Parts: sequence; structure tokens; C-alpha cells
Amino acid sequence: MQSPSQPLKPPFVAPSPPRVSSASLFGRHRELVVEHNGREYRLQMTRNGKLILTA
Repeated sequence: MQSPSQPLKPPFVAPSPPRVSSASLFGRHRELVVEHNGREYRLQMTRNGKLILTA
């Protein structure tokens, strides 16, 4: 608890992460490959519009 003589500090607010639409990633495809730390991951869109990431 801060004493009355100290100014109040604003609460820490974490910055928002970057936002990318799935449409801009997939375009007309239903699958894409993500390269991360030398490995390939497949990001797939299901018929129901859900996303599945597999190694």
C-alpha cells in the first residue's frame, strides 16, 4: 500500500498483441505452413471454420 505522501502510480497495462485476420493469412486456401524455429507447422481451417495447428 502506498503512503498518502507518495503519488499514485498508474496500473500496468500490457500492450495488445498484433492482430491479423485469418482471411489475410489464408486467402483462398484452407491450409498454410508456418515456419518456426526451423520446424514446419500446418495451420488448417476446418469445414466448420475452426483452426487446427499441427506439427
